[in-house]
Order: sequence, then C-alpha cells, then structure tokens
Amino acid sequence: MKDTSPLLVVQAQLDAFNAKDIEALMCTYAPDAEQFALHGERLAKGHDELRPRYLTRFEEPDLFARLLSRTVIGNIVTDLELITRNFPEGLGTLEMLCIYEVVDGRIQRASFASGAKTLRAPRPA
Repeated sequence: MKDTSPLLVVQAQLDAFNAKDIEALMCTYAPDAEQFALHGERLAKGHDELRPRYLTRFEEPDLFARLLSRTVIGNIVTDLELITRNFPEGLGTLEMLCIYEVVDGRIQRASFASGAKTLRAPRPA
C-alpha cells in the first residue's frame, strides 16, 4: 500500500472486502495480524488463518459492508457497519463494530463485536 494513514488503510480494507478481492484485502493486514472477538477469543492470526475466513464469507452472493460511522484516533480506527449477509435462514443484515489498530501502514490487530441480526421479509410472489 502506498498511503499508510490509518484512515486510508482501513478504507482500503473495506473497499477490498466489498469487492471480494482477497489479495487486496490481505495487503491491508500485517502478515502476523490478529483478529479477536471484542474482549474475547482470538479468531485468527496471520494471513494463513485470515485468508480462509474471508474466502468463506466471500462465497455469499449478497455480502456487502455499509459504513455507518467511522472514528479515527491516532492509529486506531473504529467503524460501525451494517453487513448484508446470506444467513442459512435467509437474507439479512448484521450490525458490526470493528476496531482496527494500524501499525506501519497495515492492520496489526482487529476486534469485532456483533450487534443485532435482522432477517429481511421474503418478497411477495
């Protein structure tokens, strides 16, 4: 990545996620980056664990993250997103709080908290 400002790194990550571009997404994460459930377990460490998590999610045809708000304080970026997902029980959305720590132009640590899941009503036939 050319620009290493935390804001632009996290925006590049969101853009790559929405484009389902795994290579661009991996470029936004440090090789030894870690992802956590907020205040909880580690979900993945390093590209070898991050890549399959994203590739599984990218199989969902309607996957899309809509940024609702963003706060930047130094090298910490906090996004509130509304994620459209293809859940087993149908199409819906999930609120997600994403906290990224950017070090040397890449995401070093990310923590996620899931909010309310809402299923969309089926369309009338």
